[in-house]
Parts: sequence; C-alpha cells; structure tokens
Amino acid sequence: MMKNLPELLAPAGSIDALCAALAAGADAVYVGLGAFNARAAAQPVSLSDFSRACALAHRNGARVYVTENVYLREHELDGALSLAGAALAAGANALIVADAGFARLVRRQFPEAELHLSTQAGVMSAAGARLAARELGVERATCARELSLGELAELCNEGVPIEAFCHGAICICYSGACAFSALRRGRSANRGDCTQPCRLAYSLEDGEGHPVARVAGDRLLCPRDYCSIDHLEELVHAGVSALKIEGRMKNPDYVYNVVRTYREALDALCCDKGFEGDAEELGVQLGRSFNRGFTDAYLRGESGAELMSFERAINQGVRVGTVVERGYHEVVVALDRAVAAGDTLEIRTILPADAAPDVPARWPLVPCEVDGAPAERIRVRCKRRVAPGSPVYLTASAAVRAEADAAVAKVRAGLDATSEVPMTDATACDAPVRPNASERGGCAMPPAISVIVSSLAMARRLLDDERVVAVCVRATQLPEEPDVAWPLSSMTVILDEPCRIADEERTRKLCRQAASVVCRNLGAIELAREEGAAFEVAAPVSATNSETVRWLVGLGARRVWLPDELTAKEACDAMAAAPAGACGVQVYGVPQLMVCEHCLLTAEGPCDGDHGQCARRRAKRFLVEADGDRLSVHVDPYGRARIFDERPLDRLSDVSTLCAAGVGALMIDADLLGKDAALRVLYRLASAADSADSVALA
Repeated sequence: MMKNLPELLAPAGSIDALCAALAAGADAVYVGLGAFNARAAAQPVSLSDFSRACALAHRNGARVYVTENVYLREHELDGALSLAGAALAAGANALIVADAGFARLVRRQFPEAELHLSTQAGVMSAAGARLAARELGVERATCARELSLGELAELCNEGVPIEAFCHGAICICYSGACAFSALRRGRSANRGDCTQPCRLAYSLEDGEGHPVARVAGDRLLCPRDYCSIDHLEELVHAGVSALKIEGRMKNPDYVYNVVRTYREALDALCCDKGFEGDAEELGVQLGRSFNRGFTDAYLRGESGAELMSFERAINQGVRVGTVVERGYHEVVVALDRAVAAGDTLEIRTILPADAAPDVPARWPLVPCEVDGAPAERIRVRCKRRVAPGSPVYLTASAAVRAEADAAVAKVRAGLDATSEVPMTDATACDAPVRPNASERGGCAMPPAISVIVSSLAMARRLLDDERVVAVCVRATQLPEEPDVAWPLSSMTVILDEPCRIADEERTRKLCRQAASVVCRNLGAIELAREEGAAFEVAAPVSATNSETVRWLVGLGARRVWLPDELTAKEACDAMAAAPAGACGVQVYGVPQLMVCEHCLLTAEGPCDGDHGQCARRRAKRFLVEADGDRLSVHVDPYGRARIFDERPLDRLSDVSTLCAAGVGALMIDADLLGKDAALRVLYRLASAADSADSVALA
C-alpha cells in the first residue's frame, strides 16, 4: 500500500465551490477574502459565511486556507494584517502569502499562525525553499509550475514541505514575474487583476515586418492547461506534500469534477490498485470540464510548442466523435464516447473542398438532444455547412452539472444548518501592531546612478564616467560574447529571474566573480549570501512596501530596487517608511513585460535544443499586437524568452519627487537603447538629480 499521499488542495472561489470541493473529497480548500487575494474579480466570501464554511470543512476532515497573496502597498499593510487576524479567528488553518514583509508582520502578530508561501514568490530550488523556511517561517512553499518531476524530487528532499500544482490554467510567464498587464493595461497580475494578455492574438514578425510563425493559430502566448493525471504516482514518490488544483474563478461543477477525478486516482494509488488501465478514462473525465487542452510538458522537462494552445484560448472540451454525414440543417455523428441529452457539442469544421478561400474555419456550438453510446450514430442539428470528417467535441456535460448540483445541494444543507462560529481569543486581535518606521531626515548624499549596458564598449565607457556609481550587465548577456573578457570585478551582474537547480552553479560563479550581483529570486539571495557576495535585490523579488525592504536590508542587501509597476507615489510611500537610502528606482529604459521558460520562436518550427547556437535568436523578432504595437522578443542562451515593451518607461520627470522621498539610487536600463541614446539619458538624469539635490540643500 502506498503511504503518505499528498494533500489534495482545491480552489474555492465561492461558498458553492467550497461545498463542491468537500463533496468531491478535497483534503483542503483555499479561499480568498477581501481585497488582498490574487483573484480581484472573484466574488468575495463574507466573514460570516466563511466562519460557517470553516466549521463545515473541519467537520468533514478538511482544512481551510486563506489567500492573501498579492504584493501589498504601504497603506495596505494594516488592513491586510487585520484581515489575517479575522480569518484566523474565524477558523482558517493557514494563510497563503507572497509578500515577504507581510509574512513577517503576520509571524510577529500571530506567532502560532501557519504560513504557506505562494507560487508568486518564485520558489524553484532548494536554496529558495531554505531561505523562505528559515527567514519567513513558512511551513510550506508552493513551487513554480515550470519544474520537472526530477526538480520536484530534489526540491522535496530539502525537508521543506512542497506544494505543487497538479491541474489547471498556466500563466506562460513565471509566476510573480509578469508586468505585461500592469505596464500596458494598468492592471497588475501581481495584484490579482490581470487582463490576461497571454490569451490574446498576436503575430510573430521579423525586423522587416514579415510574418515568421508557422503554427496553425495566433494565440502565441497561450499555453494549454496543466494536467498531471498520468504522473500522480511519480509526484507521490517525489514527496510533494500537497497537490494543488488551480481554479478560484471556476464554477462549482468544474471544481467538483476535477477534484473527484484526482481523488479517485489518489485513492487507487493508496490502495495499491494503480489506475494505468483507467488513466485515459480519467483524462476524458477531466476533459468534460473547461480546459484549453491538456499538457504535461513541464513535468517531462519540456517547454516547446507542445505546451501551447495556438489555435484558441477558450474551452476545448473532449473529443467524442466525428461527423460522417451531412443533411439539411443537421449532421450525423459517429460517437467514440458517450454523450447525453443536454450536452453541448462543438463541431470543428473541416471546410468542404469547394469552399471559397476566404471562408473562415468555424466551430459551431450545437445542442445534443439525445443520449448516445460509443459506436452509435446520432443526429445533431447544425445549420452551418461542415464536411464529413469534422471532429466533434463535448464542451459542456449535462451529467457533470447535474451530479455537481446534487452534491453541492447536499453539502450546502449542512452549511445552512451551521451557526456562525464565534471568534476565538487565541487569534482575534483588536488592532495590528507594526514597528515604527525608522527616522529618516532625508538622504545626506544625492542618489547613486546605475546603468545597465549591453556591450563591453559601453561598459568601458561608463566605468570611467564619474557620474555612474555602478555599471551593470545582465547575466544572460555574458554567454553571448564568450571570448570577451568582461571586467566583472568592477561591475554588477544582474542575475536571471529564474533560479532553478540547473542555474545554481552558474549563479554561484557569478557571485564570486562580480563586484556585486542583483538577485531576482529568493534562491539567488540565498546563494549570494552563502558565497559572501555583495548583493542588491530587484523584482521579481517584489518589494512594494517598507516591511519587505527592511527585511531584505536585514538579510544584507545593500540596495532594494522597487518594481516598475509602482507609481511614483507608491514608491515614495514605501521609501518614506523604509531605511534611509535603501531603495532604488529605475527611471528610464524599455521595461521587460514577462519572462517565459517557453521559447516563442518554436512557433517558427521545431527546436533542436541547442539554444546557444540558435540562429533565430540572433535575428530580430517582434510580437505584434492587434493594434500594431511591436513588442521586442529576446531569447537567451538557455532558451528562455523575454518580451519587452514597445517604448521606454520614462520617469525622469519624477526624479525630484523621488529624491525628496529619499531614493538611494536611480537606474537607467540602456540594454535596448544604444550607446548614444544612453549617454543622452544619462546627461538628463544627472542634471535632474543635481537640480533636486540643490533644491534639497537650499
């Protein structure tokens, strides 16, 4: 018999979804309360309902976790802490957090509270897990979706309980590292308010504007949904503590169907029955709920075109048959799988041979009005012209809805009979307690200026410029010129956003070689400290408030760079309460929108895996939006793709305000600017900083 099965953790975006999860056999559920969870559009659950739901869950042997997993602004810390106290008092078993400063506040205010670290925090390796457990006191870390089975096993061996996703939607960008929606749409993914730009249509073009994508479809950033049903036994043996189902925006019938499917599979493993013969059928059962097609690519260590859903970003259902005959306003479908009256079917058109060239492919949704078993033929009304051979998919199952509705009603009856549970004295609080902000009195010195360069020539030019305190180069740039002797002992190296097991040796080496490094992952911070390197910190380690800045400075960071998505006011609010001069702000440069393990250039054709020698990488590539905006695409020597905004972020007009708030350093990202443009911006920045300093002295 297989022992130590992982906890099956289900989403609960509503009370009915919570009831569905309990009915289907979830071991735990995660719920958002108030404004501080990463699903801004979800209908909030009231504290009264939440209290009764906790009591019901506990009677059913399930645990309840509350998500407060956004990066908090300075003015939100007290409210988030009060909400944490109310959630714990109402019966929450744990809090899921991403913001390090907030985690430390919770730990001080509620020392007995159980904390889980969100995947937004970017734990990808043992180094990151060690740091989070030791410094933040988290009892569990949710790791990145991009990890392979081998990486998960190594991570679990560290001793920190690891939660891994097992099913649901995938963000193509590393979680916590996406600024696309924030910078181009004004709504932050790290605040739970993502506009989902990865689900939109794009073209991929070369420098002359010629299309280069060769795939069928234009959803070039849209991944399929994560599905681990074929790898559950391997995940169990890897030692994961919990398997997490994504989907707090999904309907109760989705939650019910997905949870019961994984429950069935895990129970079969527990009884040593195995489910090899049923694995395909379990996959079909999962397909009867919303999905964009399924992928296990990350678990297999792959991230190419097989990961993607290029044709569509909407529900794709599960294939149930094929059109074999066309009649007047109806078709005959030969079934491979059972359907029922009330199901919704989708016919994926194969156009007739005599169709005009400009006739688009269509996917008409049609009602199924009869029950049908495998190998039977049924007639389905369809007014659109489709040809025999067109595949037929089930996109909404009447049976799943009916079973879920009945299960939810049964559990809901128990909830409605439950009285609200009074708050317990152990966790209730009257008012949050936060340490006083440090005395500032402004910066005694004008802010330092740092510049990110893209070439050795620019580096040498700026190393001799007395206006520039730090010349920086991205770690991904160094392998592009292997024969060039970069003067790293005089430079700052900006480390990669991901810090996976395969990245650790390279990261340690750079920590030893460079004058200093900029860490962009919790794991990189741990490695830099172990190597005794001078280090700074930047997003995706997101410091959006003074508590997080103070923590990072306490770890030894000599500078904390605030994220680009903060407004000037939000940055000033954080700096006003942070240690004097600790914060830096980028004031000019083309901002990075996202970083993906998936290489967008695989849309041009198969990848041979030799990223360092890939000719496509060295050619100009642009992701083009529907309105014509061209977003530069850069793929590094390790196959990771980065997408940059069309135009620079220019905050030079905010320099005086930032200086008045006590900014310690200002950054120019000249990576995509060119030397002449960079020098012009440097002159403008130095002049603005000098003017601000003169005003302060006066």
